[in-house]
Amino acid sequence: MFANPSASWYHSNQYSAQAACEHCGGIVRHEKWCITRDALVQYAYSVVLEPENLTLCDRLILHALGVSWEKNPCTGACRQSDES
Repeated sequence: MFANPSASWYHSNQYSAQAACEHCGGIVRHEKWCITRDALVQYAYSVVLEPENLTLCDRLILHALGVSWEKNPCTGACRQSDES
């Protein structure tokens, strides 16, 4: 038996780095906002990756706000601000 109780807990720990969720920042248990648990977060994530996944309602809201939600909107020489 281990002299240090925390050492015995560590050695019996069944979790590993491979078991950690990549969306939760390496945490083994999923957070409430994790893409694997929350449908709204999953929708938002998919819209960022594929703009055509926007619902008609969301597309109209963004249009009313003057937002053009497109994939790769920059066709020319894109300039990024150096301000940090």
